[in-house]
Amino acid sequence: MQTINCQRTTEGNDMYIIVWEFWPRKGKEEEFKRVYSATGEWVEFFKRGEGYVDTTLCADAGSEGRYLTIDRWVSKEAYDMFRRTNREEYESIDKRCEGLTARETLIGYFNG
Repeated sequence: MQTINCQRTTEGNDMYIIVWEFWPRKGKEEEFKRVYSATGEWVEFFKRGEGYVDTTLCADAGSEGRYLTIDRWVSKEAYDMFRRTNREEYESIDKRCEGLTARETLIGYFNG
């Protein structure tokens, strides 16, 4: 089991955490993992954002084919600014990735 660090940033602020659930399409699992991994396209895109911390891709140990992504930002404001500033590119990447997943659900936004 992997433990995700949700502790405060060095500035003493809560992390802002976004959690998504994914079910990759059959035959697209490897491509999905490449795109959503810590070295994938989404992470390379997020790295350009001030306040981005990291992304973890987790495979469900009890339900084959289910994955979570956990994106950590230093604050909600940093995340919101990145989304506003990069809206078109975010939507473009999201559109390209639609074919990789059978189902995608936003679990929620968390402070930790």
